[in-house]
Amino acid sequence: MRLGRPGRPGRPGPAGRATGRAAVTAALALGIGLTAVPAQAQQPAGSGSPAPGIENCTATACHFDLPPGTYDVRVTLGGERASSTAVTGETRRALLPETAAPAGERVVRAFTVNVRTPEGEPLGAEGTPGLDLTVGGSAPALADIRVTPARHHRQILLVGDSTVCDQPGAPYSGWGQQLPQYLRKGLSVANYADSGESTVSFLGNPLLWDTVRPLIRRGDLVLIQLAHNDKTTDEATYRTNLERLVAEAREQGGRPVLVTPIVRRWFSADGTLNNPTALLVNGLGVDHPAVVRRVAADEDVPLIDLTARTKEVVEALGAEGSKALYLYDEKRDNTHTSVHGATVYANLVREALVDLHLVPEGQVRVG
Repeated sequence: MRLGRPGRPGRPGPAGRATGRAAVTAALALGIGLTAVPAQAQQPAGSGSPAPGIENCTATACHFDLPPGTYDVRVTLGGERASSTAVTGETRRALLPETAAPAGERVVRAFTVNVRTPEGEPLGAEGTPGLDLTVGGSAPALADIRVTPARHHRQILLVGDSTVCDQPGAPYSGWGQQLPQYLRKGLSVANYADSGESTVSFLGNPLLWDTVRPLIRRGDLVLIQLAHNDKTTDEATYRTNLERLVAEAREQGGRPVLVTPIVRRWFSADGTLNNPTALLVNGLGVDHPAVVRRVAADEDVPLIDLTARTKEVVEALGAEGSKALYLYDEKRDNTHTSVHGATVYANLVREALVDLHLVPEGQVRVG
């Protein structure tokens, strides 16, 4: 049985989008509302100067009428009272963790965001055109926001399944959905993980790997975590599929990174996760994490052993404490993660990216 797409609508046919790149500046004064850009200050789209394009901006949400692309977002947080603000965007992506600002002070943060169609899962609903940002947190206060095309950035492209993807609805969340909040300006996450996919289906569907591959640029990271749905894939085929993903990512100039799958929360009698279900050994006896490790070693590919890292976390929390990482209480689900669990696991990926020197320490936020 493939990992399902909970509550997922079908994907509508492709829709047209405006072309060209625009630099957009939006100013939001607390309690005042949107400050419009004077007509005489407007510059041609793509000039890097302020240009029109805002449809609506309030104290809790902003919409930017932008074509697909990659954009730098600079937010100024704070107000008369002490505040604590977080920013999410598009399909429930965490873009900025909750950030405190003392009363009467301003705090500036920046991040880079990927805008695409569909905005979430590749086989999911298209979502809303343009860039949508939501302002949240325990005491949100947005003083200013500026969005400009990203001139210099590096992509982290994600290839994976429902444990990685941008999940469209609560309480589900994939670790790739939470990863952007740990990255600073200049690093964007393009999450092409899709629910229910195996190495076989990801390679076989033209809307998946055939769509991702041309987007890979020289120096981009391509993180590959596929295993949960390879339940009937024999070892030779599984290995061949991983080797193909690695080779074709390299052909595009990218740097592939193999990621072993997150564990399932299935405890053995001794209180460990040492049974086949927990450790992603399929019905044919294929030990997926072990195969991933061997391919990484044989092909000289960086490896994030997320199986080992998540196993350590889950076992340390124990059978009761680890429930909050998954959707056990909500759905009796020991495979899919909650927002909390996805955030914890995204932080493990952040740590690994730094440990492997794939991302400079100065370009990540500490979890």
